Amino acid sequence: MPRLDEHFWSCSCTTRGRHKSNLSAGTARLTEKVGDMLNPSVPSPSLVLVGQGAISTETTDRNRNTNTKSNNSRAPSNSWHHHLVQRSVVLFAVGVFLALVLNLLQIQRNVTLFPEEVIATIFSSAWWVPPCCGTAAAVVGLLYPCIDSHLGEPHKFKREWASVMRCIAVFVGINHASAKLDFANNVQLSLTLAALSLGLWWTFDRSRSGLGLGITIAFLATLITQFLVYNGVYQYTSPDFLYIRSWLPCIFFSGGVTVGNIGRQLAMGIPEKPHSD
Repeated sequence: MPRLDEHFWSCSCTTRGRHKSNLSAGTARLTEKVGDMLNPSVPSPSLVLVGQGAISTETTDRNRNTNTKSNNSRAPSNSWHHHLVQRSVVLFAVGVFLALVLNLLQIQRNVTLFPEEVIATIFSSAWWVPPCCGTAAAVVGLLYPCIDSHLGEPHKFKREWASVMRCIAVFVGINHASAKLDFANNVQLSLTLAALSLGLWWTFDRSRSGLGLGITIAFLATLITQFLVYNGVYQYTSPDFLYIRSWLPCIFFSGGVTVGNIGRQLAMGIPEKPHSD
């Protein structure tokens, strides 16, 4: 009998212990869930780590995209400036060469007279003529394609180097005619050269921007030449248009059209200037 009572007592005690332990475990779980529900703003360590990883990955991607865009924007800009310098150098060299050849022809035919103290023995011309003509050629050659792009009228008439070379040959011929053709008076010579200059524009240009820029260049260059001759820098023989010859604006007009065609041809195939958003 004592053994049986002890057996039942031990069984009941064990059952009660297990029941109490289960209740305490369930209570702890319930308390933890209630605490989580009452404090939703407190994230768990695992969620914090995952969130930090996502934020760092997103930040890295944004920085990478920003660096890629900045590098892509710098590359066209550098390429555009590089082409601009190359075109300027080529146009300057063309202007210097044409100035040396054509001015030498004018001096040999006694059309243009320089004082003896400013004549250089190497070029048989004043030292300042080639650099001034080279700078003017660079400005005009860069201005023509720039005006075309701003007007939205890209020049596509006879866009080939063979046409440009023929235009240069015609321009040299017009300048040669101004020095060697003998007319009864300067008016007939001026009208002939004006017709030849307009024919050069019609044959190799035919654009409104080319015609307008050619007339503007002829007007400005004629004013500058009048100012130089008035101040005694050099002079023309038999002047009939104030201090210069009346056919000189025709030479400036045809020269502007010729250099403009060279500048347009050099500008073909270059990258466009990048725009900043």
